[in-house]
Amino acid sequence: MTIYILIGVLILISFLLMAVKGLENREKPQDSALKQRAIFSLNEQLTYTRLQEILPHHTILAHVSFDALLTTKFSRTRHKYRNMIADFVVLDANHQVVAIVTLDDLLMLKRSRNAQYQDELLRLAGYKVLRYEEVPEYHELREAFGQSSSTDLDDLDTALKKYDFLAHSVRHKVKVLG
Repeated sequence: MTIYILIGVLILISFLLMAVKGLENREKPQDSALKQRAIFSLNEQLTYTRLQEILPHHTILAHVSFDALLTTKFSRTRHKYRNMIADFVVLDANHQVVAIVTLDDLLMLKRSRNAQYQDELLRLAGYKVLRYEEVPEYHELREAFGQSSSTDLDDLDTALKKYDFLAHSVRHKVKVLG
């Protein structure tokens, strides 16, 4: 009987030693390699460029956290907008928020429900929110920011004068026989 107890103790000790060695040899999982990524998607690039062209005297901020835009007394309310981000924030010369411009992301299915919630949070705080399903056109942005479209006509007139020489030149088609 003592032999069985000795064998049992030796087996138990060997299992304990293997378990300790197994814990020591475990390596921590390595992190994946870090890579650069684009700051803007293609739609965001176009929107940012158009906002800069239409509002040259304004500051355009991109990917602004709601924590920078909103504040509240209670942490449970702050928790509701903790991980939310506004695509673009337009600031005037006094660094006051003029409007918040957001683009719908067609790749995210939950985005439409969250978009309405985000827009309502910002509106409750008193912000003007402009949401676009795709890249906004120049005339849409001008209308949203209260700029007249007469500058378009002036630009068109100068462009026509610049390329006026094309109207006077006549091109003749020449047939080559032979």
